[in-house]
Amino acid sequence: MVVLDAERFGISQLHQLRGRVGRASKPGVCLLVTRAEEGSVAYERLAALVGTNDGFALAEKDLELRREGDVLGAAQSGRSSLNLLRVVRDAALIEKARDDARDIVAQDPALERHPALASAIRAWLEPEREEFLERA
Repeated sequence: MVVLDAERFGISQLHQLRGRVGRASKPGVCLLVTRAEEGSVAYERLAALVGTNDGFALAEKDLELRREGDVLGAAQSGRSSLNLLRVVRDAALIEKARDDARDIVAQDPALERHPALASAIRAWLEPEREEFLERA
């Protein structure tokens, strides 16, 4: 298989295309033809694809490159609602924060002992975001 202008495709698309050749005992070759400049995001995407067949590693790289979008809203791409955090890079910190939040809510469900936190949550949640969070 030859993919012309490979830089125009996403990591998952290229990974799926590459998986369509060389089935069973038949060998296959997938050639990615590109004009992407070294150091560009497109080049980095292609380098990741060339470097592994692991779909999970490629999905993580894709998330790192494209960013997470608005993880606390309905938008799937674009500007992140996380100003300083990155989902992949800061996964351990996010998990710790989630565990801490669960502990606080378990001990004080109405946040009566945490009025500043309760106020910040009320101020931050817009009706459409609250609806999205409840659906998710």
